[in-house]
Amino acid sequence: METRWLSADEQRYWRAWLTSNVLLQQAFERDLKATHGLSLAEYEILVRLSEAPDRQLRMSDLAQITLASRSRLSHQITRMEADGLVVRQECESDRRGFLAVLTERGWQRLVDAAPEHVESVRRHLVDVLTPEEFEQLGSMLAKVVAKLQPDEA
Repeated sequence: METRWLSADEQRYWRAWLTSNVLLQQAFERDLKATHGLSLAEYEILVRLSEAPDRQLRMSDLAQITLASRSRLSHQITRMEADGLVVRQECESDRRGFLAVLTERGWQRLVDAAPEHVESVRRHLVDVLTPEEFEQLGSMLAKVVAKLQPDEA
């Protein structure tokens, strides 16, 4: 099979996506750390737990939806437990798994951080584009996600 090399324009767009992805994550992380002492990973975990029934998720499910390895998530949850943001509880339904549970302190930290984080997302991404461009970007990225995670689409 012959390699289908990227054209000059495709290469430019690909590199722009790579660079913007890294720079956006760095900007969001920097803003969260500066204003609330949270990493982007911690914020994402707090959000996911806040949206879950009873503000808790099985660790394996949380790893899946945050795209983290179980090991990485376990270490992250250990650090967040030390900060009082979450607790780990044995799953009563099967006693094999564990739940990550959002604490009141974790909830309050999320409530405090959310307005500034949303403003950061607007400043660094949403407001950089027109509403039409942002909608197109969302539609295009949804196609990529559907291709890479067909069960999630």
